[in-house]
Formats: sequence, C-alpha cells, structure tokens
Amino acid sequence: MPADSELALPHTWRPFGVRMAGTVLGVGLLVVVAFLWIGFDAETRAKFTTFQRGTVVAIGLLGFAVWFALVRSRVVAEAERLVVVNGYKRREFEYAEVVGVHLPPGAPWVTLDLADGSTVSAMGIQGSDGDRAKQAVRELRGVVNAKS
Repeated sequence: MPADSELALPHTWRPFGVRMAGTVLGVGLLVVVAFLWIGFDAETRAKFTTFQRGTVVAIGLLGFAVWFALVRSRVVAEAERLVVVNGYKRREFEYAEVVGVHLPPGAPWVTLDLADGSTVSAMGIQGSDGDRAKQAVRELRGVVNAKS
C-alpha cells in the first residue's frame, strides 16, 4: 500500500457500514411489505383507498431519498481540491483552506477544520466504520498535508 502522501489521486472515500445497513434493511422492508400485500385477499386489498396507497408509496419514496442521500455521501481528494458531498449538498475546498482533519472517539463522522475558523462535517468517512475510518482519516490527512 502506498504511503499516505503518495495516495493516487483522485481518491474517493465512502461510508461502508451505513450503506450496507441501509441497503439490507431497505430491501428487507420492501420484501416484507410486498409479501404482506400479496398475502391480503382481494377483499382486504379493495378496502385500501387510492389516498392510502399513495401515502404508502410517498413514505417509501421518502425513505429512498434518505437512503440515497447517505449512499451519495463521499469525500473526494482530487489533484487540485477536496470535494465533500454530504447528502444532497456538495462543497469544494482548496487544500490550503483545510487546516485539520479530525475524527474524535465516538464522533459520527470526520470534521474538517477550515482556515477561516469554521468546521465542515464530512459524512463520507463514518466513525462507525472503525479501523477503515481510521485508515481513511490517516490517508486524508496525508493528502491534505502534502497538498497544503
């Protein structure tokens, strides 16, 4: 494995555990709901109004939108900038803007300290990923230090 500062760019970090759990639970819920609907007899299915069916579909689409936002989260180190995508928001930073990369014990995700004194969450590296997250933080720090 290359040294942290020699990481091939562009490099993308994505959360693993959250994506897997969301996918497995989402598919499981979809299967359960489908089997329940199929298990109803025709008389019971006919009692559901169009509004009720639409409500179930809307809740499903809302759940999908939340899942997709989590799956979409990432941190990308490019040659000239750092790109942070949290859900549906994308932010780009010059390496000189990023002065620190932190993942304290128990933190849900990485925090980037910026030169202007503000901080930005980077949900692409989740603390729940354990050693994988620690390695990602080391790699990201190496890239930021090498490019600053």
